[in-house]
Amino acid sequence: MKIDTHQHFWRLDRGDYGWLAPELAPLYRDYLPENLEPLLRAGGIDGTIAVQAADTEAETEFLLLLANEHDWIVGVVGWVDLEAATAPASIERLAQQPRLVGLRPMIQDIEDDAWMLRDSLRPALAVMVARNLTFDALVMPRHLGHLGAFLDRYPDLRVVVDHCAKPEIADGAFNVWARQMTQIAGHAGVFCKLSGLVTEAGPDWTPDDLRPYVNHILKSFGPDRVLFGSDWPVVNLASDYSEWLTAAQSYFEGDQGFAGCATVRRAYPLANLGPA
Repeated sequence: MKIDTHQHFWRLDRGDYGWLAPELAPLYRDYLPENLEPLLRAGGIDGTIAVQAADTEAETEFLLLLANEHDWIVGVVGWVDLEAATAPASIERLAQQPRLVGLRPMIQDIEDDAWMLRDSLRPALAVMVARNLTFDALVMPRHLGHLGAFLDRYPDLRVVVDHCAKPEIADGAFNVWARQMTQIAGHAGVFCKLSGLVTEAGPDWTPDDLRPYVNHILKSFGPDRVLFGSDWPVVNLASDYSEWLTAAQSYFEGDQGFAGCATVRRAYPLANLGPA
């Protein structure tokens, strides 16, 4: 099996995608399982993990419903207000649904770059650890120093860094990001998603534009801690599913480790991947 560990679904009439506006024309429409499934078949991808795109528990329930209807959606990374007094109870409730594999606060949109270090998060994160849920870190380069402190503070929390922390590829920024990602990779319980890079590079990207960033992630984390993610349908802003999949595969020697279940099982142990 090969798994795409990062894609989204949305239905506009649900009304909780505050960031999704008509100006984002390629994205401003419904994207549902029937739109993605042919792309997966064409690319030889067997399953996906659906990731939240709205900061509501209602959207998490929506994704879990889709996952229960489609076996190839092997897991859901949802959202809970981790600072709320009700967060532990909400996590316990959602964790009763077996397709929930993790939670993702939308850190990139939070004004306080050090938000993840607030003590108010501790009760919710303790429940995540107890329930074996993964923390998806939607961070940007400006957050990486704080993320290192976060990892020191919560060594038992399994963390996946989304989109390689969104390096500023279009601006040619590399050295500071690379040094900080090496430090992040020094924490054994941290994984990194090879996703979201084309939208950071811009519409005229080439695989070689991304190669220094990908090579650094593979060297720092090792291929056994790197996950493939399409970031569909956001990828459509600068590419498409097939083009990014082909590029991503080219970075792995002999296809070894690419999108494989062994890595996914370590990053998302609750994913519905069948027998080991």
